[in-house]
Amino acid sequence: MSGRAPVDASGGLPAFKRDSKPEWTENPNPTFAFGQKVSATPEGSKWLEGEKAGWKTVDAASEDPGKMYALMISGIVPRPIAFVSSISEQGVENLAPFSWFNQVTHYPPLISVSFASNANGGSKDTPGNIKATKGFTVNIISEPFVENANFTSLDAPADVSEWPLSGLTKEPSVHVKAARVKESAFSMECELYQAIDIIHPSTNKHTATMILGLVKCIHVRNDVLNERGVVDYTKLKPVGRMGDITYTCVGDGFRIPRPAWKLEGEKITEFLKGLENSKDSSAL
Repeated sequence: MSGRAPVDASGGLPAFKRDSKPEWTENPNPTFAFGQKVSATPEGSKWLEGEKAGWKTVDAASEDPGKMYALMISGIVPRPIAFVSSISEQGVENLAPFSWFNQVTHYPPLISVSFASNANGGSKDTPGNIKATKGFTVNIISEPFVENANFTSLDAPADVSEWPLSGLTKEPSVHVKAARVKESAFSMECELYQAIDIIHPSTNKHTATMILGLVKCIHVRNDVLNERGVVDYTKLKPVGRMGDITYTCVGDGFRIPRPAWKLEGEKITEFLKGLENSKDSSAL
């Protein structure tokens, strides 16, 4: 949490919308056809009007790292959160949330979590623990215990476990020593697959560590599964990260089928031929 200015989030806000279940809706442009311009809809046209305000171009090489960090986490949103449980070589159990996290592949099942280095370039507690003891768990945070999870971002000394402060329950894992969070309805037991130290190309300093974790097993509560045996996000109620200290809930969802060439290929080919003919005509 170093380098992050404290923000007062209290006062003047409406109450949290409890028990508000997301709904399935139609997609934003249900009449879309391939080749259609964004300006073809009122919403799209209004969106494009924003370009009149101009652009800000940020040079990553010269921008202040703190400002670059703030800009990136505000623009790359929403971000899933890895609530990571790990154990040090000395047996100290660590628990902390990280939003530089995502799935890498399903075969083998790999996830990635990135950790910024300390000011002196050293590893923070969690990546150091994972490198040393090889096992960890990643737990998905849901709305009912987001405050519990957030408190574990405390910059506590390395010999202080965040578990008692969180009020959360340790549940023994099957394949790794690190416990999973019992309150999490979706948890993954992971083994270290690869640790990649990120070295800044200009300064040659160690600035981050990316951990690739091999998922050994998943614990998922039956009550968040749908009839197909996969997670229903409206029941899981996951939270994500936005910019600064802002979290977000997952709202209404809409489904857009993927296009298939075997269904659309002939029409697409004719469409592209028409574009080429238009170009040839305008060049005359």
